[in-house]
Amino acid sequence: MSSSPEGPPLAVTAGEPSGVGIDITLAAFAKRESLGLPEFFLLADPEMVARRAERLGLDIAIRTIGAPSETSSDRESLAVLPLVNPHGEAPGRPDPANAAGTIEAIDRATRLVLEGAASALVTNPIDKKALYDAGFRHPGHTEYLAELCTALTGHPSQPVMLLTGPELSCVPVTIHIPLVEVPRALTQELILSTARIVARDLAERFGLSRPRLAVSGLNPHAGEKGAIGQEDETVIRPAIEILRTEGFDVSGPLPGDTMFHPEARSRYDVALCMYHDQALIPAKTLAFDETVNVTLGLPIIRTSPDHGTAADLAGTGAARPNSFIAALRLAGRMASIGAVGADIAPTV
Repeated sequence: MSSSPEGPPLAVTAGEPSGVGIDITLAAFAKRESLGLPEFFLLADPEMVARRAERLGLDIAIRTIGAPSETSSDRESLAVLPLVNPHGEAPGRPDPANAAGTIEAIDRATRLVLEGAASALVTNPIDKKALYDAGFRHPGHTEYLAELCTALTGHPSQPVMLLTGPELSCVPVTIHIPLVEVPRALTQELILSTARIVARDLAERFGLSRPRLAVSGLNPHAGEKGAIGQEDETVIRPAIEILRTEGFDVSGPLPGDTMFHPEARSRYDVALCMYHDQALIPAKTLAFDETVNVTLGLPIIRTSPDHGTAADLAGTGAARPNSFIAALRLAGRMASIGAVGADIAPTV
């Protein structure tokens, strides 16, 4: 297993213990040498991880560590930083009693990255319903990380979700809100701030000096010049014009039904879409197993697989680790972006 380019290891969170997060982490660790994966440690309940490895028939030794710096002391075993709150090993059966450990892993991993003890954060999927039942009051993982970083640093963070794969990179401007609320939430300032964060982070963390941004419309055919809704002309187009005056390479608003075919994708580096599914449907359709969820706009690097907990596959050995492996690789490469112009993904 290669180290995270001359720096600290990656921090990986357990995610929902009834899901496949532990399964895909173990599967990736089993392939670490052949794939040349970055060095990482797992924040989890060591006993639960050991039981899952046994259930999956994986001959992987689990080693408890006291600090991230101990990760590389024995490369033959998976380094696990234990949690104060235990996790039950019950594949396929989410339990709110596990919520405290799930949140603890996220909290501690974020602190370790902010402190420089870990180079980046790779999060396994969480079960929001199990967390909600335990009192969690955040729309999702991404929003919680932003609030956590704001609380820990004293500097506000606007999280921006980037889905990036071999053929397409997309950003939803609005994220985890009902579709009926999108037109109200979609403001000129939100589009501007999202685009600025995307352009900045693609330059600083992906090595693209002047990324090409394609902005979708909200309505069918990007509103047909106001004939099918007004938002494209009154909100989206003015924002694009402001971005151009600021020197950004921006096109749009583009009809959502014609901006994702191969020729169209060749004309931009990232697509800014107006709502969650407008971005995630094409991204996951084109490369479900290779797409990575990256949170831009944070003071830390955070990547994640692009899928959910898949509780029905937990403990069966059927879960594919491809997206998690891609998330590990991308986090390691983003952490080493001192190499100017590094090519993180074909479209980014």
